[in-house]
Amino acid sequence: MAGNFWESSHHQQWLLDRQDLIRERQQDLIVLTEEEYQKIFIFFSNLIQILGEQLKLRQQVIATATVFFKRFYARNSLKCIDPLLLAPTCVFLASKVEEFGVISNSRLITTCQNVVKNKFSYAYSQEFPYRTNHILECEFYLLENLDCCLIVYQPYRPLLQLIQDIGQEDQLLALAWRVVNDSLRTDVCLLYPPYQIALGCLQIACVILQKDLKSWFAELNVDIEKIQEIARYVINLFELWKSYDEKKDIQGLLAKMPKPKTQPSR
Repeated sequence: MAGNFWESSHHQQWLLDRQDLIRERQQDLIVLTEEEYQKIFIFFSNLIQILGEQLKLRQQVIATATVFFKRFYARNSLKCIDPLLLAPTCVFLASKVEEFGVISNSRLITTCQNVVKNKFSYAYSQEFPYRTNHILECEFYLLENLDCCLIVYQPYRPLLQLIQDIGQEDQLLALAWRVVNDSLRTDVCLLYPPYQIALGCLQIACVILQKDLKSWFAELNVDIEKIQEIARYVINLFELWKSYDEKKDIQGLLAKMPKPKTQPSR
């Protein structure tokens, strides 16, 4: 999407302040620690990723779905809507927004059932409990909460432009692209413009590959402090991953998580 980011609702309404974000989460952080909250969001980002891959969606669609998911809970408690219902709803909406084409309702539900049963049985002992009517109802609620701001700018396009400027660096592009995917498991998409996220992820990729691009970075007219902040978010995620055994921990975390009062009848 090549429109003007600075005039978009993404820039004007959906770059949030870190203090506001923490304040909005207070209700959930009475029950969960910050680390537990982050682990739950890593889990649901993984679920959105695998759901998207099973539906053969482009990475841009999966990334947009993840941003919708994070935006909703930036303004709402986890007990408003079960994340297991919101995750496929975000995928369903993102596929339409990104003009990928509408996923048929039956295919979406069947894929959710298969993914929960075959890929996430360590988290859920029962089958996927939701049906088409739940997804469609949830979609209205999601649209209302997003204030119908559906155009999401991702870091992938600016990343490609930056790599082009550096000179064709296939290995660097592949790694930086993966780091951008990883950054979706942090709060950076709610706090920083996509071109800064692309630079932060590129910086991490340079360090990993031991590429010295200091002089190139120095010539950029950017707030280098913001780039460092983004890199720190991603490095903290990598640190958390080292000690986080999702298969062992997630059932306990999901049991502890605040839940909606009403659960779907089977």
